[in-house]
Amino acid sequence: MAPDSRYVLIGRIAGVHGMGGNLKLRSYAESPDIFAPGCLLLAARGDGAEKVYEVNWVQTQGRTPLLSLKGVSDRRQAEDLVGWDLFIEKALLPELEPGTYYWDDLIGMDVFGGDGVRLGRLESIFRTGSNDVYVVTDGGRELLVPVIASVVTAVDLTARRIDVNLPEGLEWQG
Repeated sequence: MAPDSRYVLIGRIAGVHGMGGNLKLRSYAESPDIFAPGCLLLAARGDGAEKVYEVNWVQTQGRTPLLSLKGVSDRRQAEDLVGWDLFIEKALLPELEPGTYYWDDLIGMDVFGGDGVRLGRLESIFRTGSNDVYVVTDGGRELLVPVIASVVTAVDLTARRIDVNLPEGLEWQG
């Protein structure tokens, strides 16, 4: 959960790399370029603790982005940050093309089926090789909705509503 609406979640510190305070990153951004040197990130922990860090550098090792933050110079400091979420000010995000959305803007929206019946709430989104997938929840049940044009028919950010036309065979889990 973002500290407030001015921020958007862009990653989580997943581990440490080496002895010099470098961090393994689980990036929620499409490109590691969002973690540009000099960029200010808000790190937040579930208990409400927050710290601001400046990015030294980001690089990719295999499929894992590595991140260096100013003020984090040894392994112990890095280990203390594992599990913290990283946020950036929304105002610093690039402008999107029409018909594309930041995940953070979609999470929490109500999802409706082709018959207008509410299916549930968009809880999270994950990326697959070919498309994103919406995780819709309702009363402990989970529905995985492929984000493709034939399924997601409308997104209304103002009304906080997503309309979907579910393919045959798509069923609730749980």
